[in-house]
Amino acid sequence: MSPAPRRVLLKLSGEAFADPEIGYGISPETVKRVAGEVSEAQSAGYQIGIVVGGGNIFRGVSAAAKGMDPANSDYMGMLATVINALALRDAIEATGVECRVQSAITMQQLAEPYIRLRAISHLRKGRSVIFAAGSGNPFFTTDTAAALRAMEVGAEVMLKASKVDGIYSADPVYNEDAVFLEKVGYMEFISSGLRVMDTTAVTMCMNHKLPIVVFSLMKPGNIMRAITGETIGTRVC
Repeated sequence: MSPAPRRVLLKLSGEAFADPEIGYGISPETVKRVAGEVSEAQSAGYQIGIVVGGGNIFRGVSAAAKGMDPANSDYMGMLATVINALALRDAIEATGVECRVQSAITMQQLAEPYIRLRAISHLRKGRSVIFAAGSGNPFFTTDTAAALRAMEVGAEVMLKASKVDGIYSADPVYNEDAVFLEKVGYMEFISSGLRVMDTTAVTMCMNHKLPIVVFSLMKPGNIMRAITGETIGTRVC
């Protein structure tokens, strides 16, 4: 078991929030479970920043986005992350724990604007903070936004929770000889062309020596295990 970090940045895959029957939308059961684990870790003294993807929402309208200007399409994806952020905040606060949403795109009726020092203040006061709308810029993934926010708020580790249980040497769906990797170096990840995470995000983490842990969101208890430093998934460092 690794030493437990005090402040973490949790990146949640939007696709993992999808309704399993239709492949998109929001699964209330998943959101409630995630909120419960975040609340448990927060109550134990951990400071948690969260970035949520928007694939579960945007996938449902992606056909309409075909042929659109790429920047406009990306802005639609950013708005999808706001929907997920509001759903997760509601679920976290239902557990009795304080939570704030900060958006990189100003929408004052729904969320606070992203302000770095205010986010750090919330974390110090025991509130979780959900960072919505990515970085506020098109052409950057939510993985890159998560790496950026992790460094801005001084997180000790970036935790990427998705539908996969870690990193393999190849895609295990198509290659039965794929080997599960417990630990991967930053340069090995980049040079091997592994696609679990955006290479821009990995490069940013490498430049600032921020470790990454990739693990499955689908198994109950995994978020708490990752936050408390248990050996889980794949560590990129």
